[in-house]
Amino acid sequence: MPYDTAAITIVSGLPRSGTSLMMQMLEAGGIPPLTDHIRAHDDDNPRGYYELEAVKRTKRDQSWLDEAPGHAVKVIHALLYDLPGDRAYRIIFMQRNLAEVVRSQAVMLERRGTTGANLTTEQLVRAYQQQLDKVQGWMAQQPDIQVHMVDYNALVADPAPVVDVVIGFLGVSLDREAMLAVVDPSLYRQRK
Repeated sequence: MPYDTAAITIVSGLPRSGTSLMMQMLEAGGIPPLTDHIRAHDDDNPRGYYELEAVKRTKRDQSWLDEAPGHAVKVIHALLYDLPGDRAYRIIFMQRNLAEVVRSQAVMLERRGTTGANLTTEQLVRAYQQQLDKVQGWMAQQPDIQVHMVDYNALVADPAPVVDVVIGFLGVSLDREAMLAVVDPSLYRQRK
């Protein structure tokens, strides 16, 4: 079955939750990513970030959405609220152990020579959990949004069942083996 060119597939989640990995998997499977390649790959994401800068301006300028049908686009969790309700979205929402997310973000910031919020790991985990609870509650109330949650930790540990469910959720024929080949456990570096 060909990919539904009228659909907008969104990959979302917290930063460092596996969104880039899912974008890579979808691309390998046959869904072209909508990205501008402005943010280059680095040691933290050696295969690239798959970001589109225009997504950050969605509240003011939604024109990028005209190019989005038939593509996968990465939209960080906090920007989902800016998506207009006049379109249908299929959201693959990445979840990861929150202590790992915090650790991964800290390593990335340290590598860049910057610092984040002056909060403990426990405080950051609580703040992220509140953000996730809020956005998940919001998504559940949107009639134009279908959501499938993907556990990053389960994906890396045993990708086949996760890939099968993602393909079923999207309702398209994708290259399953190519998607599985993208998962590289050696890139899962910040473990609980």
